[in-house]
Amino acid sequence: MNMPLEIPLLLFWLKKITAMLLLLPLGPLLLIACGLWLARRRGGKGLGLAWLGVALTVVFSTPASTDLLLDRLEPPPRSAPGLPANTQAIVILGGGQHRNAPEYGGATVNRLTLERLRYGARLARNSGLPILVSGGAPSGETPGASLMKAALEEDFRVAVKWTESASRDTRENARFSAALLLSRGIRRIVLVTHAVHMPRAEAEFRAAGFEVTAAPTAWFGGPGGQERILDFVPTPHGAFAGWLAAHEWLGNLAYRLSR
Repeated sequence: MNMPLEIPLLLFWLKKITAMLLLLPLGPLLLIACGLWLARRRGGKGLGLAWLGVALTVVFSTPASTDLLLDRLEPPPRSAPGLPANTQAIVILGGGQHRNAPEYGGATVNRLTLERLRYGARLARNSGLPILVSGGAPSGETPGASLMKAALEEDFRVAVKWTESASRDTRENARFSAALLLSRGIRRIVLVTHAVHMPRAEAEFRAAGFEVTAAPTAWFGGPGGQERILDFVPTPHGAFAGWLAAHEWLGNLAYRLSR
């Protein structure tokens, strides 16, 4: 019996594979490998391609350069937003999971999701607003929303009213959250995600029909001012921030092309 081809799932994995081939670490490594292979036949041209891979690795791993990429993505740092009196709910977006966390009995939320949950829990305590968590299971694992609900209720002692566990990306976060909330008359939301992700996420939720109060958290860019010498040295944090920045630039490009 032939299984039906799920076009949305196919497109999701196509996007994931494309990003993996372009971004750190695989993208520059492929350039270096191809360049060294070509250098055996074409000499300088192959070495030029290899050095391009090295240069991209340095650029996307160095805080001074990744800060420039993040500066055009992240909104200016600010304190917790003053929530409009008519705000109806808090929506927290998932950012991934740890599949093997034996100390938690299996899978649990990853660092990115935990940072979002912590801020969302604070907003919920201060406002008394109900929470929706959004995150699916593209690889067939436990849905991210289920893990988010468990973390909020067991670790932060904050109740979750709705779980949206079918989404695979930011656009589906918005569309499937809209299917849950708009039918209940809930249109005015507080949206919680990382600062670097907020511009794209806010645009998707507004397009889905929401009135959005942005509540970004966890800025990866520097505070500005005079650069330190170590900001010009590749670091693990710089590489992670550079990967996030490049990922969002690609995501924003895909968003504009698909509108």
